[in-house]
Amino acid sequence: MKVLQTAMTTDFFASELMIAGDMPFEKRRDSLLEAARHFLVHHRERCHERHRCGAGGVEVVECVTTMTDALIQNLYQCLIADSDFGRYPCSAVIALGGYGRRELNPLSDIDLMFYCGDRNRDQAERVAERMLYLLWDLGLDVGYSVRTARDCLSLAEQDITIRTSLLDARLLVGDQDLYAEFERQVFQQIIGRNTQAFLKEKFEEHQGRVAKFGSTVYMLEPNLKEGEGGLRDLHTALWMARVKFKAASLRDLIKKGVLSEQELEEFKAAQDYLWRVRNELHYLSKRKNDQLHFDQQEAIAHFLGYRDTRKAQAVEQFMQDYYAQAIRTEHLSTSLINRSWQQTEMSSRIFGYLSRRPAGQDFFVYRGELKSAQKALFEERPEAMMEAFLQAKKQGVCLSVVLKGQIRDNLHLINDSFRRSRKVSEMFLEMLRTPGGISETLQDMHHLRFLNRYIPEFRNIYCKVQHDAYHVYTVDIHSLFAVGEIEKLWQGAYAEEKPLLTKIANDIEKRGLLVLSVLFHDIGKGEGKDHSNKGADMIPKIARRLNLNREDSQRLEFLVRHHLDMAHISQRRDLNDDRLIRDFSQTMGMSENLKMLYLLTFADIKAVGPDVWTEWKGFLLQELYEKTYEVLERGNFMRDARSERVRNRKRKVVDELSEEFGKKPVKDHLRKMGMRYLLSHRSWEITAHVRLELLRGEQTLGIEVNHDIEREYTSLIISTLDVPGLFSMITGVLAANGINILGAQIYTRVNGAALDLLHVNQPHGGIIDDAAKWDRVRAELTAVIEGRTRLADLVKRRKKSSYLTEKKLPRYPNRVEFDNEISAEHTVIDIFAHDKVGLLYYISQTLADLGLYIHVAKISTKVDQVTDTFYVKDIFGLKILEEAKLEEVRSRLLEALEG
Repeated sequence: MKVLQTAMTTDFFASELMIAGDMPFEKRRDSLLEAARHFLVHHRERCHERHRCGAGGVEVVECVTTMTDALIQNLYQCLIADSDFGRYPCSAVIALGGYGRRELNPLSDIDLMFYCGDRNRDQAERVAERMLYLLWDLGLDVGYSVRTARDCLSLAEQDITIRTSLLDARLLVGDQDLYAEFERQVFQQIIGRNTQAFLKEKFEEHQGRVAKFGSTVYMLEPNLKEGEGGLRDLHTALWMARVKFKAASLRDLIKKGVLSEQELEEFKAAQDYLWRVRNELHYLSKRKNDQLHFDQQEAIAHFLGYRDTRKAQAVEQFMQDYYAQAIRTEHLSTSLINRSWQQTEMSSRIFGYLSRRPAGQDFFVYRGELKSAQKALFEERPEAMMEAFLQAKKQGVCLSVVLKGQIRDNLHLINDSFRRSRKVSEMFLEMLRTPGGISETLQDMHHLRFLNRYIPEFRNIYCKVQHDAYHVYTVDIHSLFAVGEIEKLWQGAYAEEKPLLTKIANDIEKRGLLVLSVLFHDIGKGEGKDHSNKGADMIPKIARRLNLNREDSQRLEFLVRHHLDMAHISQRRDLNDDRLIRDFSQTMGMSENLKMLYLLTFADIKAVGPDVWTEWKGFLLQELYEKTYEVLERGNFMRDARSERVRNRKRKVVDELSEEFGKKPVKDHLRKMGMRYLLSHRSWEITAHVRLELLRGEQTLGIEVNHDIEREYTSLIISTLDVPGLFSMITGVLAANGINILGAQIYTRVNGAALDLLHVNQPHGGIIDDAAKWDRVRAELTAVIEGRTRLADLVKRRKKSSYLTEKKLPRYPNRVEFDNEISAEHTVIDIFAHDKVGLLYYISQTLADLGLYIHVAKISTKVDQVTDTFYVKDIFGLKILEEAKLEEVRSRLLEALEG
């Protein structure tokens, strides 16, 4: 690297150095700036070329750092050569922070300190100012300070960030005697003073940063620097270790026995990997950037040589490797942080917390940790690894750092004999069936890669990424979080808001089997598409190893195979279709299967991401559960009682409304209603519908708005004339007013009236209780139906003020699918598309133009992707069966989606 600096100096700054003492700075500033600019362009391109040719992260970072060193060294020499400064250094120019550590990525910021004595401060400030403006004019992101020893110590006392940056100080150029003074008077104080306070503050800062940037490695768009498993984890571990053990460098930590040579190599490998990704991210972004956004993930994957395969996209393979490395980084950093940080405040709430107490045959609990006195325990008795997890769970403590290390070192002992051991599987199942700490224990197993060894199939989903905005976590972490949701039900966390789910969870006899179904529900995702069936096919082999009996094995396989059914049916199918409910109940076979599947579905949706579960989805799921449970428990009696139910409902409606409207008008109105409508709605609902229809009279439109605060939606009853394209008019007006439709049922009376029932909410969830907005909807819908307002103009108005984010997200091709089997009377159209303002309006308008009548609409949104389902008939009230007509519908819909 010395040759590189010499070449840089000779080529670009030699002439500037020659004239520096003979010409005032103001006259030579422009030529100096131009020389520096040519220097930067040339050497930046050399660094970029190395990166493009496959250089590792360390090599490129070293190239960028060396280039920056040479730039600053040469600029400084040119500046102090001015006669104003007596042609000698008046300060020591010191690199701080990441620059001090020689860790500059292509567009990292540069942190400089001009260290000086009190009598040279004015000169140091003048040099610093000239240097700073030159660097700014070169487009560099520079932070600077001019400080004396007293300044450094005072500021370090007040601000831990400044103290930390001084730990990484490195002399760039200037007075070496001043730098030696800095090392004696500042650095030794910084590293040796108030050690415990520094460690405490740094540890708390670390916890706060992780909470802010993501408390898990597996964030959707991770932050390479600040996120867990990122570069800052490594920095924090090294800062704390250097202060704790008074070490000037990494090599000192090895000499003091704090770090092993292997750990040092792992630190270097982690830095090299993260730096290479960060280098490419900087080159792509053309600015300092640490956030791995979706579109950048795809570009980086391609740059690193990943290619799409049958099982996974290139970007998914890249992110899987990234998360695996992030886990290793987090392990390494946490281990060193724990060695450096000793908690001094002991809990006084639990008597005996500090005392040593036995836990099983080979373990003991001390200071809230499970430990073992036998170093060779796992080599002699490998099954003790499972016992360690069980004992930690029973005692409510965590595994000690040493014990975790021993488990990691002995993972190779987990072989087929270990996996098939009845004693081991019994301990594993005992952990799963006793509430309290199940999720935490499984996460520990996963963290140490024990779970991958014990359940080899789980390795296929380890750090497995699904490249979309919907799945916030990797597949393995999602599965572990889902187990946590089941445990919350057992602990009563949802007792008030979800009483039925809580009751069902506590009624389940085979809790361990339920946990296994949640843990394994996505295990087939490592094998590509159709993961439900592929995962179910793995279960018999897993069950044999776990020594499950035949009945439990079959039920576990059943739950994994059908784990998507309830979400699919509740969100995308007509729950008022008796045939659908009957067929689903036959699939379930018995109530226990239904109960466990209901719980599994809840946990699956809840663990996808923080905003995926909604009370609307919960309402639909509960409706499917209750209707199916009723069929399973009461069987054919339900079908036999249909006529009686209709008679009872009609009687209740007449009794409720006869005083207000008279018996005859109410009875006449009820005769116009079809059997499907009367079976689908309860008497109080029918009463509300009939009242609105009768009150409307000859008016164009009647609207009733009701709010379900608990379920977070607004219900809308619309009574009007059955005009062509009515539903598209409704969707267009609602879209124009920023109202999101969740689902709709459309009924046409024999007298030509229409009754549309909709569930709606705000675009980001919640009821819509703005009375002025509903007045506007009422006026605009009336005007559209009467032909006084153009609907397209209203939708265009909303488009201009779209609430949808412009952020780039993964895009998937739009799809249109047909199902003529699921419903006896309707063709079911499933539309998968990227969300946009007025989407439902464009779809419904296209269906109306094709002469299709919508009877049921269900809308399911996953962040930016929507699945819209429509139950339709043609103009003659028949299904669409002709292939040519189906293709026409598909083509027209796709055209509308792309438009």
